[in-house]
Amino acid sequence: RVRSIPGPWPAAERLLVCVSPSPFSERLVRAARRLADELRAEWFALYVEPTGRGGRAKADQYRVEKNLQLAEELGAKVATRHAPAVAAAVVGFARDHNVTKIIVGKPLRPRWRELIRGSLVDQIARLSGPIDVYVISGPPGTTRAKPEDDPSRPRRWAPYLASSLLVIATTLVGWPVHLAIEPTNLVILYLAAVVLAALRLGRGPAVLASVLGVAALDLFFVPPKLTFAVRDSQYLLTFLGLLVVGLVISTLAAQVRDQVDAGRRREEQTAALYSLSRDLAAAVGLDAVAEAVIEHVGRSLGLSGRILLPDGGGLRVVSSDSGAELSDAELAVASWVYRNAKPAGEGTDTLASTAMRFLPLNTARGPRGVLALEGGSPDERADPGRRRLMDAFASQAALAIERAQLAYEAGQVELLRATEELHAALLNSISHELRTPLASITGVLSTLRQSPGGLDAVAPLGENARGELVEVAWEQTGRLNRLVGNLLDMTRLEAGAVRIRREPCDVQDLVGAVLADMPEPWAGRVVTVSLAPDLPLVSADFVLLAQALSNVLDNAAKYSPPGSAVEITAALASDGVEVCIADRGPGIPEAELGRVFDKFHRAVGSNGAPGTGLGLSITKGIVEAHGGRVSAGNRPGGGAVIRILLPLAEESTSNPGGGG
Repeated sequence: RVRSIPGPWPAAERLLVCVSPSPFSERLVRAARRLADELRAEWFALYVEPTGRGGRAKADQYRVEKNLQLAEELGAKVATRHAPAVAAAVVGFARDHNVTKIIVGKPLRPRWRELIRGSLVDQIARLSGPIDVYVISGPPGTTRAKPEDDPSRPRRWAPYLASSLLVIATTLVGWPVHLAIEPTNLVILYLAAVVLAALRLGRGPAVLASVLGVAALDLFFVPPKLTFAVRDSQYLLTFLGLLVVGLVISTLAAQVRDQVDAGRRREEQTAALYSLSRDLAAAVGLDAVAEAVIEHVGRSLGLSGRILLPDGGGLRVVSSDSGAELSDAELAVASWVYRNAKPAGEGTDTLASTAMRFLPLNTARGPRGVLALEGGSPDERADPGRRRLMDAFASQAALAIERAQLAYEAGQVELLRATEELHAALLNSISHELRTPLASITGVLSTLRQSPGGLDAVAPLGENARGELVEVAWEQTGRLNRLVGNLLDMTRLEAGAVRIRREPCDVQDLVGAVLADMPEPWAGRVVTVSLAPDLPLVSADFVLLAQALSNVLDNAAKYSPPGSAVEITAALASDGVEVCIADRGPGIPEAELGRVFDKFHRAVGSNGAPGTGLGLSITKGIVEAHGGRVSAGNRPGGGAVIRILLPLAEESTSNPGGGG
């Protein structure tokens, strides 16, 4: 294409087999498959619907659909075209798709009909150019079923009767005015009748209207009247022009009508697929995808649908537009369809006695489920266009379900990854924090063991030294105990096992109890307490809330310089009592203000301060379990501040001015 070289280009073999309603087409398709396998070539199956020749019988429609479905199952790319000239459409498709070989069947019609109407094989061979044409003959006795033998085909004489009545009506309309105008001017009326017959009745009735129009014009309006003789030979040219123009107009009008009908059907199918694709793209989760598919099946096809997905060892209905349950036999058919990835049920060659049609939801990774369809008239179920639309709906549904399942699997993988990261953070933090106190305790015990009176005494140890070692071991044991306690508290909070026993508590008593129980690292540190007078009581579990405040104070001691002051303030707020704990440390980076309460999170710039990153997370869990709020911020001049809002007790709510 880039170099404007006309195709086809014989870079690789490509085959095209022409499909028709003939029973011989099935053998033709299988022969094309064998030839494609031998040549290792890509192949197509094409059916060209001639326009302007009326509708096909239901039996022909079914055979065409069956042959195309067989070709698709055997690996062909299936296509359907509407064109007035079948041979030109076949060769045009072959050139557009770089086909190198066209496979057609030997004509089954009598020789005299080929001489009159021409042979399709000869036309394709004449137009094919460099494309090879293979002609395959059918077995002896193979004939095409006559359309008249099809009981589903409508009565064929009705359009011709209507065409005759239309010519009679045109003659009656022209009779009153023929005395005032020339007979040649009445040709316009009969041409209008021909066009109307072509648009409404088809090509054959339009041809009949053209012939009857010539006869009626000669019989009733051209002198001598009521005879087919003509006095003026110039009328023969008028009759010939009316006949030729009528035939041409009837053919063109019938072709336009068929093309308009085919375009309307394609537009409806395209609109239905576009609407389904749009809704499936916006659907989140399997349930939403299934509901969207069932809704569009009912809206576009007028059918009742169900989607079945694998569940354990069987299938379960995840979406249905009716409350009716599937019978055991229908579930067995659906299971067969899922296992074999082939359609079954009504309108197929497998278990055709079933009232429902089951379509597998196939993807590249295998079947994802089954779409069950029910309802519609026999004519609608036999329509090839509707069957192709059903298959397209099934393909779209399969891809959407696969996407939803992959999204769920990706979410599970992401959850597993986050869990693994959490476990890694826990192990890293715990291993580091446990190693320090355990090493200190081990060192103390080893020293005491080697002291006088010990099992491995090698050097004397003074009484003061022994006391200092015991004190170190005691401090490290307390640190280890707090670490294990924080882990247990975090586990209980996440599991919802914490039981809060609410009772009215005095904030002053709460702060005093926390300060009295602070560990040794607080020795020599200044703590400033400023509580508003007459603070109301708060509703809290005294022990749990004291632990929450203790964790905040411990965090302030770790991340502030030794000897710096820590300020504790409490004041009445609009919806409770706000307790603030502020320090003069480095503060919290702005980017991490929202993460300081996350598990195992330690702010940047902690400078190796000990801790697991659980203290503030436990505080948040305890405060929120009480119905309060906790937030973090930075102080002007440097330092961090943690604000804890505690709910008021009921008796304090009714009398906020009361004290305790």
